[in-house]
Amino acid sequence: MQIKRTKDDALEKEFTVTLTAEEIDERIDARLKELGESVNIPGFRPGKVPLAVLKSRYGQSVMGEVLESAVNDSTMKTINENNIKPAMQPQIEVQSFEPGKGLEYTMKIEILPDIKLVDIKTLKVERKTAQPDDKTVDEALERIAKSNKNFEDVKEKRAAKKGDAVVIDFDGTVGGKAHPGMKGADYTLELGSGSFIDTFEDQLVGSKAGDKKTIKVTFPENYGNQELAGQKAEFKVEVKALKQASTPKLDDKFAETIGFDDLKSVKKAISDQIQSDYDRMARLYVKRQLLDALDDTHDFDIPAGMLDSEYQSILHQLAHQDGSHHHGEECDHEAELSDSEKKEYRDIAKRRVKLGLVLAEIGRQNKVEVAQGELQQAVINEARRYPGQEKQVFDYYQKNPQALEALRAPIYEEKIVDFILEICSVTDTSVEFEELLKLAEEAEQPGKPASGTKKAKTKKSSAKKGAEEKKSTSSKSKEKKPAGKKTEK
Repeated sequence: MQIKRTKDDALEKEFTVTLTAEEIDERIDARLKELGESVNIPGFRPGKVPLAVLKSRYGQSVMGEVLESAVNDSTMKTINENNIKPAMQPQIEVQSFEPGKGLEYTMKIEILPDIKLVDIKTLKVERKTAQPDDKTVDEALERIAKSNKNFEDVKEKRAAKKGDAVVIDFDGTVGGKAHPGMKGADYTLELGSGSFIDTFEDQLVGSKAGDKKTIKVTFPENYGNQELAGQKAEFKVEVKALKQASTPKLDDKFAETIGFDDLKSVKKAISDQIQSDYDRMARLYVKRQLLDALDDTHDFDIPAGMLDSEYQSILHQLAHQDGSHHHGEECDHEAELSDSEKKEYRDIAKRRVKLGLVLAEIGRQNKVEVAQGELQQAVINEARRYPGQEKQVFDYYQKNPQALEALRAPIYEEKIVDFILEICSVTDTSVEFEELLKLAEEAEQPGKPASGTKKAKTKKSSAKKGAEEKKSTSSKSKEKKPAGKKTEK
């Protein structure tokens, strides 16, 4: 095998690799002998088939496999012997191949840049924090109480109004034909809850116990049952009872009904949950400040292939995020962008690649790793999102290393961020919740540095939201709901 370097730039190298006919033939013979140990050919015992017979029968069929193996092996040899750190998969282009004349191909490799890391101790970031006050906790408690309201029989004779509940029997048809889920008895329906389709609930406002009504509605176009979507329906309804909402008294007895020992423990749980939300916002802001600082303090050339790949990933994400294209559909979203928008998205792509390389180098130099238990917990958490399908989720990640890596990557990034925050200078400042919320929202905006740093103009924020940070999406199983009740695609 002959390896000749034809290009030696800082971020890109090219080689011409030549394998002689003899080297190819040796590989073919070795593969045929391996195959001969298991194949059954009449007149020969396994492992005793002459090479000439194997070559006659299987020579052509193993050729592609052998060539692929030869290219892979020689590519790895080239990379290892030249101490190359590839940024992406090498680009291989076969220049010539004929049986008996050998193989020649060119290999183009983009190289990871040498990154001189800034001293992490010199980085300075500010962490904004907030704590929930008593008023915030009490308001949350009241919302919980309202969501756990009781319905009591209305004693006086009056008509139903929004906020009341009616106990009804209903029987619906579409075009005179009954369908599953369109019939029910002793069903308690809160008027104004939006539980039933179209104007079903509105038509029951003003009704009284004992009333019998015919309600006409139209199923929405995006109704889950395609047979009913967009169809007009008629329901025969009997109002059997009228109930009014009653908000429970906020005391220890109420706490017990929602699974707590007393009201104090409920307030403690609410406060802890709110604090968790505040801490998440604080994390968003301080992480964005840290990323801005890393971006500002590092300067190096980025491999063109990595930049283009990230740019295309952003365009793909945007095309599907704005709803104009569907999964698997070919689209040219770039053609819809102005020159300034193309530049803006390329700048976002450049920042993402740059920060990814910096964080990875910090993780490598400081031996930051994702433990197997952490990765297993991530898979378990993902499986919990799909009740009843846990085994399928586990099998999916077991059989798909790339999907498993997609779970590992954000864990790895967060561990590196935690590592940096432990070492760099962090100043904690207490702020009101409204300010923290604003800062957290700004931190989530792509292409827009955190407040206090240089800012970049952003456009089409609704379409771009989330473009800077990658998010994985999974299709969720659809739950069947009775006809007549609201459901969406």
